[in-house]
Amino acid sequence: MRTRILGAALALALLLAGCSSGGTRDDGRIVLRFQSLAWQQESVEANRELVAEWNATHPDVRVEYVQGSWDSVHDQLLTAFEGGEAPDIIHDASDDLADFAYGGHLADLTGLLPERLTSGIPRRSWETTTFGDGVYGVPFLQEPRVLIANTALLEESGVRVPTPEHPWSWDEFRQATERLSGDGRYGVAWPLKEPVSATLNLSLSTGGRLFHRGADGKVTVRFEEGDEVVPRTVHAQVNTDRSASPTTLGSGGSDTLPGFFAGKYAMVPLGFSYRQQIVQQAPEGFAWRVLPAPAGAGGLAQGVSPQTLSIAEDCPHKEEAAAFLDFLLRPENMVRLALGDWMLPTGTEALADPALHTAEHGWATGTALAAHLRPAPAQTVRGYPEWKDKVATPALQEYYSGAIGLGELRERLEEDGNLVLARYQR
Repeated sequence: MRTRILGAALALALLLAGCSSGGTRDDGRIVLRFQSLAWQQESVEANRELVAEWNATHPDVRVEYVQGSWDSVHDQLLTAFEGGEAPDIIHDASDDLADFAYGGHLADLTGLLPERLTSGIPRRSWETTTFGDGVYGVPFLQEPRVLIANTALLEESGVRVPTPEHPWSWDEFRQATERLSGDGRYGVAWPLKEPVSATLNLSLSTGGRLFHRGADGKVTVRFEEGDEVVPRTVHAQVNTDRSASPTTLGSGGSDTLPGFFAGKYAMVPLGFSYRQQIVQQAPEGFAWRVLPAPAGAGGLAQGVSPQTLSIAEDCPHKEEAAAFLDFLLRPENMVRLALGDWMLPTGTEALADPALHTAEHGWATGTALAAHLRPAPAQTVRGYPEWKDKVATPALQEYYSGAIGLGELRERLEEDGNLVLARYQR
């Protein structure tokens, strides 16, 4: 899931506001605290409007909106759970739920949600929030990774323009970035400040899995042939072809946009939601388009960690909280949330809405990729956050920069990584 900086002031405000679970007031009204991580103005407005609409029609069950931050949500929730002060309804991402679910902090939603909601979201999406025999969140928004391309440079280069029906292979992508390079311009800028999710999720297109669960239920890391394609491509673009900027490897997605607008980079791989920033920030007359990420043996498959809504195990009014989730995620409301966040809804009916199939701003391209989205490889791996931070992130950063080779990358991901995971699977 992408991170966004809302600033120290917001974090302080959140701490001061507190997150104590809702309860019943003296007047008999139930109060539920809903912590939202919406950060874009359109998304915050959509969430607040829906909360107001619920409150206007449900006088006995009031929902209070609490603003959270993607930057601090994991540690903030961990502290809140341990202190018995978690919000009742929790906005998060599916790859952050495993430890909370196994730790008993989230309610099992099995039997709490209406059939309309459970059947309206594909099974592959529900797999992202299923841990053991329970379901611990409703996956409701997701975004594929796409290539944002400078239209003029793309046309001048003469490269074949890929479509969801006829995407580039990873080899074609590498060749295209070479043709798009020159005269002080790079064909691509990879913003890999957080390289792990991008690498793992895109590697599904080449048959990569990395995490393998044995008959005993335990997970081990194996860096196999399918896992090598994406890292080798990026490494070659940076260190061999010189078609990828080495300076953006430590950057976030937003950091690459000024250079993209200036023509320094012809393409930038980004999450689908970055289109909103591009619309807001692009110079007048700047033409850009959305291209699908490259395909491999696995086709256009890529991993996603959907945004989720969960209910705290300590919430004293789980049925009322589930009713609010049902309201918030009605198809028409899911579309509002998706448009506000510039992402794709998981719900089948919502995804069919004509507003999400327009050519403008690449909506149709993103929607065409929805059927190829799969649960992120690390989705149910206990200990993944520590493995990512302590092992995979530094190893991949060093490999992409050319500091280490593929053999050492494999050794560190497997040997050091399996030592970390073993502590969580005793």
